[in-house]
Amino acid sequence: MPTPVTLIPGDGIGPSITDATVRVLQAAGADIAWDRQLAGMSAVTRWHDPMPDVTLDSIRRTGLALKGPLETPVGEGYRSVNVALRKTFDLYANVRPAHVIMRSGRFEKVDIVLVRENTEGLYIGIEHYVRIGDDPRAAAESLAVITRFGSERVIRYAFEYALSHGRKKVTIAHKANILKYSQGLFLDVGREIAREYQGRIEFEEQIIDAMAMKLVLYPERFDVIVTTNLFGDILSDLVSGLVGGLGLAPGANIGRTGAIFEAVHGTAPDIAGRNVANPGALLLAACMMLDHIGDKPRADRIREAFEGLVREGKVLTRDLGGTATTDQFTDAIIARLT
Repeated sequence: MPTPVTLIPGDGIGPSITDATVRVLQAAGADIAWDRQLAGMSAVTRWHDPMPDVTLDSIRRTGLALKGPLETPVGEGYRSVNVALRKTFDLYANVRPAHVIMRSGRFEKVDIVLVRENTEGLYIGIEHYVRIGDDPRAAAESLAVITRFGSERVIRYAFEYALSHGRKKVTIAHKANILKYSQGLFLDVGREIAREYQGRIEFEEQIIDAMAMKLVLYPERFDVIVTTNLFGDILSDLVSGLVGGLGLAPGANIGRTGAIFEAVHGTAPDIAGRNVANPGALLLAACMMLDHIGDKPRADRIREAFEGLVREGKVLTRDLGGTATTDQFTDAIIARLT
């Protein structure tokens, strides 16, 4: 029985890299029934909504989505695509692996998975201006809301991810030395949950500023990292930078009622339609999706083919230092699968 998956090609280079990814999955024998839907500017053109209800309904039916990069419309009246998805499917854990593929950079042994709490903290959107005298915007206040429930589920997810993926250590990044209540609660919950995994998963604590420094000095010391929303937003791009940037960075948003997998780079409108985009990030996100649905051997085959091709260095897209088109790069990956 094929696994139903909502497919959102996206904008810019999205359709090109989505088609390439689907070709590779088909060549690898993945049994998936794709339900193509629109989001972003393509959805605005047709539905006047960047995240139309028909797309949300599809994800409700399938419980899974593979999403290309989306262009966010500028102006009033449009709901945020990411906010709509997070709220609708309670996507509480953002998962960002950072793994060295090209060995020509500064680091050769980075293999980090960052788990970011995705629904709370400063990004919850509770903020307002404070009037002082005649100035209605004399000050601004933003609330960082951390709950025991939200902390427990994302930290437990990080530990369970570590167990199921053969990882050895979970690091919790925090600022409880200054934000003693909100960050303190997150840290306390982390300590409580860590005790349940004692003897199976190593646990350590890092203050966020020291963590950032250590990541750029000794990234190979870290394995799975879990942190709050704002810190995770920053660190996720930092760890991607350690392994060459967003071009090879997949991401997943895991929720109670759905899971959405995506390339985290942008739409790259300057190269859209030119058949030169690198589909690697979305392909790796698709591998994360296969892991999620229990098809890890196939995901590993695809990753091995992709990484082997990149390291060989003969057929590469131009962002990786080569001259191959998207189609040529995709064909070369498929050739390694057969």
